[in-house]
Amino acid sequence: MTVSDRDDSNEAPATGSSGSGSDGFRFRPYHHPAAGWGAAKSVSRFLSREGEFVDGPRAIMRMNHENGGFDCPGCAWPDDLKGLHLDICENGIKHVTWEMTHKRVGREFFAAHTVSELSEWTDAALEAQGRLTEPMRYDAATDRYLPISWRDAFDHIGTTLRELDTPDRAAFYTSGRLGNEATFLYQLLARELGTNNLPDCSNMCHEASGRALKAALGTGKGTVDLADWGVTDALFVMGVNAASNAPRMLTSLVEAHKRGARIVHINPLVEAAARRAIIPHDFSAMATFRATPTSSLNLQPRIGGDMALLRGMSKAVFDTARTDPKAVDLEFVERHTTGFAEYRDLCEATSWEEIEHQSGVGRADIRKAAQVYCRADRSIISWCLGVTQHDHGVDTVREIVNLLLLRGNIGREGAGPSPVRGHSNVQGNRTCGIDHRPGRQFLDRLADVCEIDPPRAHGLDTVGTIEAMHRGEVQVFVGMGGNFALAAPDTAYTCAALRKCRMTVHVSTKLNRSHLVHGRDALILPCLGRTEKDEQVGGVQSTSVEDSMSMVHLSVGMKRPASPHLLSEPAIIAGIARAALPDSATPWEWYVQDYDRIRDTMSRVLDGFEDFNRRVRLPLGFRIRQPARELVFDTASGRAEFSTAALPDVVPVDGHLTLGTMRSHDQWNTTIYSNNDRYRGVENMRTLIFMNADDMRERGIRDFGHVDITSIARDGTTRNLNGYTAIPYDIPRGNAAGYMPEMNVLCAIGDFSTQSDQPLMKNVKVTVCPSA
Repeated sequence: MTVSDRDDSNEAPATGSSGSGSDGFRFRPYHHPAAGWGAAKSVSRFLSREGEFVDGPRAIMRMNHENGGFDCPGCAWPDDLKGLHLDICENGIKHVTWEMTHKRVGREFFAAHTVSELSEWTDAALEAQGRLTEPMRYDAATDRYLPISWRDAFDHIGTTLRELDTPDRAAFYTSGRLGNEATFLYQLLARELGTNNLPDCSNMCHEASGRALKAALGTGKGTVDLADWGVTDALFVMGVNAASNAPRMLTSLVEAHKRGARIVHINPLVEAAARRAIIPHDFSAMATFRATPTSSLNLQPRIGGDMALLRGMSKAVFDTARTDPKAVDLEFVERHTTGFAEYRDLCEATSWEEIEHQSGVGRADIRKAAQVYCRADRSIISWCLGVTQHDHGVDTVREIVNLLLLRGNIGREGAGPSPVRGHSNVQGNRTCGIDHRPGRQFLDRLADVCEIDPPRAHGLDTVGTIEAMHRGEVQVFVGMGGNFALAAPDTAYTCAALRKCRMTVHVSTKLNRSHLVHGRDALILPCLGRTEKDEQVGGVQSTSVEDSMSMVHLSVGMKRPASPHLLSEPAIIAGIARAALPDSATPWEWYVQDYDRIRDTMSRVLDGFEDFNRRVRLPLGFRIRQPARELVFDTASGRAEFSTAALPDVVPVDGHLTLGTMRSHDQWNTTIYSNNDRYRGVENMRTLIFMNADDMRERGIRDFGHVDITSIARDGTTRNLNGYTAIPYDIPRGNAAGYMPEMNVLCAIGDFSTQSDQPLMKNVKVTVCPSA
């Protein structure tokens, strides 16, 4: 597809014609730098709308600070290593302001509105009502949520859990916002109860990354840190809209360009971060409107074509090595890897015709990327969900590792794999025990230190939990944060599954759709937000989080809680645990009095958390050791392992398109701040589909015309969205894109990866036709 070599160009690619509608919808291709004054204006408008001109700026000055600040509850990008006082971004400010709203949802609100009525509201309207203030329990007779005391809520949940004929009738879901201390208590509750049913948001996002990296390198995480980003010679950024999903990455991209590093973006859409940017805390650039390019080369593979493109780059590296033996680091390969010869033979046997056909990118353009790679002494490859949410996601991440291994780009400064995690502590959740497939060593330590007998059988992941609820096998669903009903695939099926539960319990800060799609019994338990002071018997508490690059640091809230009736997540978990396990020897209440006590226990259970309480209080915290970074590979061979998977066929059949779901810029996960998507030129519209203009003409679809979208699942069933607006856009032929969570309805529950069990949210097979 399109390739642009733009070291110095500030021009944005053409993204279709402009359009508007009577409903306020407008589409105008975006030609401005990422961040900069566009972000500043957007933040100002958002603070004004939310009425947070006092607390908002105060929070901005405390967010992501190493001394007494709180961690941004948005993305998991690492904090600035220099302790920058404005290490913030547009979406982080919006997320914090959203949490600090002065609006409240208390008993008066629920008395005025039935659940049936609220179910007709939009998701944005639900969350806009404000912060939840006290525990509520659903009353079927009145179709309303009624107040319930914390003690009665805990007793009711505990009684229901004790009455289950097996603990595996319960599932404990985790969203990425949960801090490490609460995470550890949560998994301890589930395992002391007797189940490994611990689905989490990683099951839908980076499960493929963890499994691939574990198989190839012996570690389920990336090996690089932010300092490596600061010295690398080449950055390859794959399958991520960084300007929206990890905006602080823009700083690293700008700095990389300024020092002469090459930056290659690989994504079906040329997003704003792949053009140019103005960093808001660069006051000189802001004052002079001076943008910095953030890309040297843009490649647009077809959706799912990344693996073929990577294979082509490796093939080109081998070709280069025929005349330049240094193109492949044979000394590294021979000393530290296995499977090299088989992989070399595979690359040689894979024809350029197949690579071009499956990737959708021409040979010459792939060679350009390979040339950047070969000329760089040190390279980092970074990726996000555009790579993982496919049937072959594990194979693609392993192909990333293959390419890195060829030139010894593992275990040295400025080089290695770098997955971009989305939510603030999603990586910490897995580190601290949220894993439906826990390892024997972890369970042995947990048993020894906590004196429990944890179950050894694997539990259910997200898809498995939904299917089990639908069959009636899981009867109690506990959701720790998030908006499960909308975040999960196959919305109608997921909602039906939740409604079949005996009980649903949601720990939340705001009202959302999952509270209205409930079991026969349902409770809403409101918790503190990350910006709020957490006062316990031992004083104001801090919690820790782990970022995308394995740095662990403390977060301390600054604001008075939204309600005196709110409890912290550790306190809520401990309350449920004591009620469900009345004879438990675990000192649940003692843990909650002082979170240092939780950390002391964690330091004895978790690898890398030794001396936790001291190290986490160091400036910037500490980094969890990654053995692969030290060229220690915990694999079966004791070496880094090349993989030799065949290329998948990702070319859609005639008449079909491959659809990828994505977030808009003015959105964080399922939370919608507005119906705008500034960087893609969209105003006041979410029910849309981005399409290649030639695909539109072939189907008789006019620009901005209404279309009907039908997905075709593996089992032949179909799902529909009607009356969407078709936007002509710069996207490869045969591909389309649109927003989640609205389009999650198209992803069938049975369409998940056979490698990672992830729902195929970036690889939905659809037909699109003009609306009747």
